Amino acid sequence: MGRPVDLDDILQALDLTESLDGLQSIIEEVCQAFGVDDAMYHWVDSAGDQYGCGTYKQAWIQRYLDKGYVRSDPVIAGCYQRFHPVDWRRLDWTTRQAKEFRSDAQNYGVGNQGYSVPIRGPNGQFALFTVSHSCNDANWDEFIDTFSQELILVGHYFNRKALEFEPKRKPEHTPPLSPREMDALTLLAIGYNRAQVAKTLSISEHTLRVYIESARFKLGALNTTHAIARAISCGLIVI
Repeated sequence: MGRPVDLDDILQALDLTESLDGLQSIIEEVCQAFGVDDAMYHWVDSAGDQYGCGTYKQAWIQRYLDKGYVRSDPVIAGCYQRFHPVDWRRLDWTTRQAKEFRSDAQNYGVGNQGYSVPIRGPNGQFALFTVSHSCNDANWDEFIDTFSQELILVGHYFNRKALEFEPKRKPEHTPPLSPREMDALTLLAIGYNRAQVAKTLSISEHTLRVYIESARFKLGALNTTHAIARAISCGLIVI
């Protein structure tokens, strides 16, 4: 883990994907690019329908469903209560149900470390983007310090693409933002400062300023905060 990541290739592949099935091959590329054991994207749309793509073993997925672990999974519960990414170590694993779940998961090959990005979209849509791995705490700390921003960006790209495939999604009447404009507003919305956004997107702060001003003009916003609020309310970005 901790290998160089060609983020542009992953994001471009997501932009070009034309079906939900295409997300599966890209999530496999995410594992290879970041050097993790597994990655998962799980989406619940506004109608309550669910979709998932990921690299967990089919035996574990079936076990998870058979045992109804969605009701006791600390990752699901913890992420549903939070807006910011969650390191699994920060969750409550002290209950009997949580301990049994964790032991069972590791018996099926799920890593002892994990990082999940909760994402909320329009009309009650909720999603999780997760990577997991088997390693010690020191190595995982280094991994998160290095790649947390990239993982957040990839998670939101997955969700943006999934929303395009939602069959009952209403078309937006707001002038569309460009992918880079949406990236910039999304990262600002989740708490990045401008320097961090520019670094994550591999652009200069001057170029970032151009994207932000363009988005603000399209949305008819008074300032950046107003632009972010309007973009969220219109479903153009999700956090």
